[in-house]
Amino acid sequence: MGRRRAPELYRAPFPLYALQVDPSTGLLIAAGGGGAAKTGIKNGVHFLQLERINGRLSASLLHSHDTEKRATMNLALAGDILAAGQDAHCQLLRFQAHQQKGSKAEKAGSKEQGPRQRKGAAPAEKKYGAETQHEGLELRVENLQAVQTDFSSDPLQKVVCFNHDNTLLATGGTDGYVRVWKVPSLEKVLEFKAHEGEIEDLALGPDGKLVTVGRDLKASVWQKDQLVTQLHWQENGPTFSSTPYRYQACRFGQVPDQPAGLRLFTVQIPHKRLRQPPPCYLTAWDGSNFLPLRTKSCGHEVVSCLNVSESGTFLGLGTVTGSVAIYIAFSLQCLYYVREAHGIVVTDVAFLPEKGRGPELLGSHETALFSVAVDSRCQLHLLPSRRSVPVWLLLLLCVGLIVVTILLLQSAFPGFL
Repeated sequence: MGRRRAPELYRAPFPLYALQVDPSTGLLIAAGGGGAAKTGIKNGVHFLQLERINGRLSASLLHSHDTEKRATMNLALAGDILAAGQDAHCQLLRFQAHQQKGSKAEKAGSKEQGPRQRKGAAPAEKKYGAETQHEGLELRVENLQAVQTDFSSDPLQKVVCFNHDNTLLATGGTDGYVRVWKVPSLEKVLEFKAHEGEIEDLALGPDGKLVTVGRDLKASVWQKDQLVTQLHWQENGPTFSSTPYRYQACRFGQVPDQPAGLRLFTVQIPHKRLRQPPPCYLTAWDGSNFLPLRTKSCGHEVVSCLNVSESGTFLGLGTVTGSVAIYIAFSLQCLYYVREAHGIVVTDVAFLPEKGRGPELLGSHETALFSVAVDSRCQLHLLPSRRSVPVWLLLLLCVGLIVVTILLLQSAFPGFL
């Protein structure tokens, strides 16, 4: 039996580093580039239209936004605003998609499948905005404010995220500082030193608490600039006296069927590369008191990125060796795994939203995860619906089993009842 392969959804003309999915329009937004070096590799943000064609999910290039000399390394989405980390700066972009009147969109019965590119979908870009009109969908992208967010000797913004109501965004980078900005003015409202060295990831909770993880092996919870607590994942997990671990990623997620419930998920990886690498770990935390609930190994491949589905049901992981996995958040059990799907470091993963156009695009599958990597490819990972037996059928089977048992006993021992 051959190795499982994930379908290639799209291939960009540059390395891909960041990924977002807009739930209202169903647009898949992939970004990256070759940076400032004069290698001939462009930098851009590609807007892909997702469609179901002959029962299969397909992506086509709708619009290409040129980011000139800066490659986009990280993205965050808030409505129609994108926050793009480009070198030491954060650039805000606004995109607007409208259905043109009197135009017919592509028919679902088309025979074309798989990755494809619309002809003329990437016109010459203007400095402050560009517009694409094609097949009934009009997309306009414009640059808004930009601000420098990192000030180390080798400055780089490594992560950006919005708060729950999209009025603020937080950034972190190589100088170890967290900076919080108003949206869309990018007026700085908070700045504090969170880590000695680089910030690897950060996550904003709905109650305003901020979680940061850094290269200094620490994970911290903040209320504004005040330290609330530090995370200690090995309290309920394995201990390795000779193997230091660091936190690689952190994400908040909802608790399914509990509207007020909140979980934090983190990934721990070995701080140093070893010839025989120890396992990496996933930890689920209580989102109110930040105590570890469950820790499980997620394999010996070093995890590079983490994401949580909209409902908090699934976790998506990518590794530095190109593998992609889907875990169930409740038990941290692996449901899906493709070894070396990309063959090179997976830079970002994103779930298909469960609202908006998500259910229409998902079809009969339980969830869909997109992954991008330095190999310029965007891949699709579909999790088939798990079959479950209805409760009423289980009760009926139990009653039937009891009746059959009584009849057998009555026939074997007359007068038993």
